[in-house]
Amino acid sequence: MVEFKKIGLIGRLGSRTVIDTVKQLARFLEGRGLGVVMDQAIAELMPGHGYQVAKGRIIGEICDLVIVVGGDGSLLGAARALANTGVPVLGVNRGNLGFLTDIAPHEVEAKVGDVLEGRYSVDKRFLLDVIVKRNGEPIAEATALNDCVLHPGKATRMIEFELWIEGQYVYNQRSDGLIVSTPTGSTAYSLSGGGPLMQPKLDALVLVPMFPHTLSSRPIVVEGNSELKLVVSESNETYPSIACDGQMNIALAPGDTVTIHKKPQKLKLLHPLDYDFYQTCREKLGWSSKPGGSV
Repeated sequence: MVEFKKIGLIGRLGSRTVIDTVKQLARFLEGRGLGVVMDQAIAELMPGHGYQVAKGRIIGEICDLVIVVGGDGSLLGAARALANTGVPVLGVNRGNLGFLTDIAPHEVEAKVGDVLEGRYSVDKRFLLDVIVKRNGEPIAEATALNDCVLHPGKATRMIEFELWIEGQYVYNQRSDGLIVSTPTGSTAYSLSGGGPLMQPKLDALVLVPMFPHTLSSRPIVVEGNSELKLVVSESNETYPSIACDGQMNIALAPGDTVTIHKKPQKLKLLHPLDYDFYQTCREKLGWSSKPGGSV
């Protein structure tokens, strides 16, 4: 069993309830004789707290566990910052959906206590690395846990691009763009675009066209280690963008190439032992809550 001695706390900004839960967690952890490290951004909103402070990936390098208090967006940001450190991450939900932050505020001490005592499961989620090249030279890089989305940017016109998978040409498409989603992101933007739900442990990617200018274009599921390349057509009159998790945006120009592949390091996401992906889907997506017959 991994022993957690120093715990990092990251909280979503702009929420009084998040600060209250972070303070509650800090007192709870301190009461168990554990070290507490506050993320610098949330620490600045809690003057006089007296805890150690760190920011960015440093908090992942000095802690045995990081607890994120907020919504799924908060955990997405933390995942990108912490993935290279290998530190396990636990989510407390103070947002809306809670697909990733699955501990409810009213049970935070009980569930976190269970995790500290070794009663948890480890869910390894892969991320995507994105490299943008212009005239063959890299100009930008980014990481995503949910998805990478090619979209028109500020314009409302269709964009034209080529899709290559593992060096093989797939198609030239005119559309509003393309969603490249991990299994983690299949419950997010990809789902809204008509993509399939993917069990989180699947080693696969789904490519979902956005309003394609053809009736035959459908989502494609490919092996998780596939290298994807998007080539922005030289004929585009607008400048599209590539967005990662809806939180990072890179402006593109006609002729740019976007390479997407699996990140070597994975996110170690911890869950309480009673975590159930399908129960989460029932609760968040409005599925039937009662089985229709005996099993």
